[in-house]
Amino acid sequence: MSLSIGIVGLPNVGKSTLFNALTKKAVACENYPFCTIDPSVGVVAVPDERLWKLSTFSKSAKTIPAAVEFVDIAGLVKGASAGEGLGNQFLTNIRETDAIAEVVRVFEDDNVIHVNGKIDPLSDIETINLELVLADLQTVSKRLGNVESDIKRGLKTAQIEKVALEKLKVILEAGKLASTETFDEKEIIEVKKLCLLTMKPILYVLNKKAGGKNLDDIGDERFQKLLNFFKETNSKYVVVDAGIEQELKDFEGDDRKEMRDGLGVKDDGIDNLIKAGYDLLGLITYFTTGEDETRAWTIKKGWTAPEAGTAIHGDFKEKFVRAEVIEWNKLIEAGSYGQAREKGLVRTEGKEYIVKDGDVIEFKI
Repeated sequence: MSLSIGIVGLPNVGKSTLFNALTKKAVACENYPFCTIDPSVGVVAVPDERLWKLSTFSKSAKTIPAAVEFVDIAGLVKGASAGEGLGNQFLTNIRETDAIAEVVRVFEDDNVIHVNGKIDPLSDIETINLELVLADLQTVSKRLGNVESDIKRGLKTAQIEKVALEKLKVILEAGKLASTETFDEKEIIEVKKLCLLTMKPILYVLNKKAGGKNLDDIGDERFQKLLNFFKETNSKYVVVDAGIEQELKDFEGDDRKEMRDGLGVKDDGIDNLIKAGYDLLGLITYFTTGEDETRAWTIKKGWTAPEAGTAIHGDFKEKFVRAEVIEWNKLIEAGSYGQAREKGLVRTEGKEYIVKDGDVIEFKI
């Protein structure tokens, strides 16, 4: 499953530094047919201790993690929706992604100039989101001008689309994201066809700097305003020190932990970002495990067992007979597949079964 997150932000907020740190988590391309050689795209492993515990349990020769794609998108400037800077390319690149990670600075440093001459993360977010809103407003206005001809031609969905477009125009003219509007089942089908930028889920990435004046550390009111915004809009965010993460990218295991402790950074910001991005896309993981290979498979939340099987091979949906399912931790606790079956822990599920995060599945076709 190829799903991507576009990393966006104003100039000098640490966006490219963050992307460089992410690329250290890149996966082996041969295991992912959707991998790209584009240097601005990084396909990174999703951190998951369950995978490695299952691999050890099965004594697997090969271990393959789930992956998510991050795209480093050119820096945005005010006026991008009108073509300023690399505006047109910027907006096109975002349109091709499934979600957005907005990087904003939450540190002051006189040696790193901010494009607006001051540090105000909420203002940065408003600048970026307004450009996305204005670009979407152009798209909606243009489509509204053409939908009448479809209505006259008797196109069944045209009237539904017009109602949805009118809703969108009102919300966008108010400077709000299209995702804040509600649509019925028929309307949302038409809205999705527009590929609007502000319908994409957004994760805010707050970039700190070790040794800098971090707004959260000093209890600055600008940071409190930011938190209030997240609460009011029910937005998701993660805190990352992009500079530290780039320094740590060449260290592994205990060496990485020792370096992190020495720098006084408790959380693994990159891992938190990847996990949050995976969740933002509405993804979950199921596993297959054996001596040859233990692998994490990526699917959408709510998929049935036959749909989940398509992650392995497209034919699995049509040829699906049943699935043998057990929770990953119950399998390990049982000691072996055989003992798990004896204890009645392995369930036989049919076509209606909704796969859960952490399931270990063996498909029967």
